Amino acid sequence: MDTTIQSNEKVIVTGLDSGQPDYDYSMIELKELAQANQMDVVDRIDQSLDRPNAATYFGKGKIEEIKNITAAEEATTVITNDELSPSQLSNLNDEIGVRVIDRTALILEIFAKRAQTKEAKIQVQIAQLEYQLPRLHTAANQRLDQQTGGGAGFANRGAGETQIEMDRRVIQKHISHLRHELKEINKSEATKRALRDKSTIPTAALVGYTNAGKSTLMNKMIDRYGISQDKEVFEKDMLFATLDTSVRQLTLPDQKRFILSDTVGFVSKLPTHLIEAFKSTLTEAAKADLLIQVIDYSDPHRDEMIKTTERTLQQIGIENIPMVYVFNKADKTAAEFPTMEGDDHLVISAKDEKSLDLFTKVIKDHLFDDYVEAQLLIPFTDGHVVSYLNEHANIQHTDYQNDGTLLKVELSPSDLQRFEKYTV
Repeated sequence: MDTTIQSNEKVIVTGLDSGQPDYDYSMIELKELAQANQMDVVDRIDQSLDRPNAATYFGKGKIEEIKNITAAEEATTVITNDELSPSQLSNLNDEIGVRVIDRTALILEIFAKRAQTKEAKIQVQIAQLEYQLPRLHTAANQRLDQQTGGGAGFANRGAGETQIEMDRRVIQKHISHLRHELKEINKSEATKRALRDKSTIPTAALVGYTNAGKSTLMNKMIDRYGISQDKEVFEKDMLFATLDTSVRQLTLPDQKRFILSDTVGFVSKLPTHLIEAFKSTLTEAAKADLLIQVIDYSDPHRDEMIKTTERTLQQIGIENIPMVYVFNKADKTAAEFPTMEGDDHLVISAKDEKSLDLFTKVIKDHLFDDYVEAQLLIPFTDGHVVSYLNEHANIQHTDYQNDGTLLKVELSPSDLQRFEKYTV
């Protein structure tokens, strides 16, 4: 049975409620994921069950109900909220008679469509191939090249253990090749990051749930403080609008500079196969001096979204980095904004200028809290030092004296140490 996901097809989302507190939220999210994949969700079917049926996931009666509703709605695909075992997937396909996919396959398909850079595309290909490996016998007629973009040679051309083993070896060889290719790309990216690390410019990374408004916030900051507006990042009101990490250097009016990165958004029940891909994609966040978690303040499930983000960060090993919580999209609520609680919780709208002022202040307070004020007397013969400070420091006052230029300046500890001989 062909399991390739088609756009605009009628689908039914299904789930097993075993009493987990976030079940309804995850089902709403599953519908949004399907819609983000240009699917038409025509119905939702739930079953309350202590644990999944080992063979068919759902109980026998519920399977019959799904089959009948699928026929009545003329749906061509059924999507389950949990990842299915190979045998469950095979049995459900046989019982219901239409294409059955699970949440993992859906997310992988979305990632495959949205990946733009070579690195992201390779990461998704690896994840898809690893997902397919244990399911080869359930997809004897599936053309794996359509799923992975791996080209001809991945079709499972015939039944039988021998053919399946051959396909498995081909896929494993392809995974090994892709990992090698990804390793080379990562070396190149590591070199770029090392250069940024040496620059001593502080870094902040936007993290958070997908569609929380990270890219909008990034673009507004680029508009204000970026070198040019043609370096804006893609944004759209949908889950996983962008998958690639974008990095920009911003310069504030007082000449303070920092790196801001916009990372891929998270989602609950992130497929295991994508965890490794996220580790590579989120290297910028792992090296950041400050994490900025962006939360959709208008979403009633925002608390679950915060938990999802922090759980995912922990899964990929990003811990012990200071974090600011930015509750965005306040313009969609009746709440007053911009407001601040403590020094790490703010309520804003990325579309509001005063909100951006507050957001910028919070970043400055965290990234530049070690900046110091000093008075420097620069001899006229060292005019290059004055030029450097005008470009890289906050000059608060300038006084031309007989023996040189007296500057009252706010600057980084490293620059203070560098120009210590001029202090007065």
